[in-house]
Amino acid sequence: MTPATPEHKPAILALSDGTTVKGRSIGSIGTSGGELCFNTSMSGYQEIFTDPSYYGQLMMMTYPHIGNYGTMSRDDEAHKVMIAGLIVRSFSDDFSNPMADGSLQKYLERNEVVGISGVDTRMLVRHIRTKGVMNAVISSEILNENELVTMAKEWDSMVGLELATKVTRNEAQTVTSDGPYKVAVFDYGIKQNIINNFVSRGCTLRIFPAEADLKEVKAWNADGYFFSNGPGDPNASSHYGLPMVEYAKSTGKPLFGICLGHQLMALSEGIPVKKMFVGHRGANQPVQNVKTGLVEISTQNHGFAVDENAIDESKAEVTHINLNDKTIEGLQFKTFKGMSVQYHPEASPGPHDSSYLFDQFLDMIKEAHS
Repeated sequence: MTPATPEHKPAILALSDGTTVKGRSIGSIGTSGGELCFNTSMSGYQEIFTDPSYYGQLMMMTYPHIGNYGTMSRDDEAHKVMIAGLIVRSFSDDFSNPMADGSLQKYLERNEVVGISGVDTRMLVRHIRTKGVMNAVISSEILNENELVTMAKEWDSMVGLELATKVTRNEAQTVTSDGPYKVAVFDYGIKQNIINNFVSRGCTLRIFPAEADLKEVKAWNADGYFFSNGPGDPNASSHYGLPMVEYAKSTGKPLFGICLGHQLMALSEGIPVKKMFVGHRGANQPVQNVKTGLVEISTQNHGFAVDENAIDESKAEVTHINLNDKTIEGLQFKTFKGMSVQYHPEASPGPHDSSYLFDQFLDMIKEAHS
């Protein structure tokens, strides 16, 4: 039996530069705001919505049809939806997928996510690409455009915003495997599939909250240290992130960082991290491995990047670059055993071209043991 189509009220999206568009509400009725960004992935919307790195951001999907395959609990990357709101061109109330648990509409309602559909996402993406990322507000309860534009202008900027502590776990947890190696993981918003990749390779993890207790970290006596992805400005996370990076470096054990972890490792060596004009968000970003010359199609989600004009070659070597804009995508560090990448080798769904990076890190741990 086909479920009844839910009632969708009018909704408005207002950008901080004064741009407004009208559509119909999806998800919960309410008002929400944040930095407006877009993702070019054609599928995997549920994984995107539950990626903690998107916490505090309004997500606009460039693929026009969203919701047509419903939702499945196994596809969540975290325990709840992390985006602040959703913007789509065409929203599907019904779904065709025998494996689905339910509709995207019910999923958004359950997670109290405010959204808007029926808007020209192509126009909005072109606008952002020209003007740069900016804050915006979605509302299905306030329909005064001027009021919403004012709200968008007053919303907190992502620059200087510390968010990792909003999405991290409350206490350290152990995830076991049959393998012999122990990895200390710092959770700044870690995705479930990163954990899966480590466990499948025989690593037992002790996952620490963002503001970890150094005594607990030392007591774990790890064979390697991993610094995870996460939301917000990495410079605002440095007061708790950098002491842990410095401790890990002092042990002489291997270090690996992804996304925010990559940025913190760079900051620990005095390499600055800058806000990007638009950022990279999608599952089709070409990255070249400088060492092998091979090109990897990667999944990415970041609005900050290591400053490519400020690399100290005595401290770090660039290992990966983005072929679209030549930004830095990977570093090998020279003063300690460490490597890091800006993109997501654990992508699920997405290309698996870069999953070898987990093997490289494990090889570093094995070498340190030999």
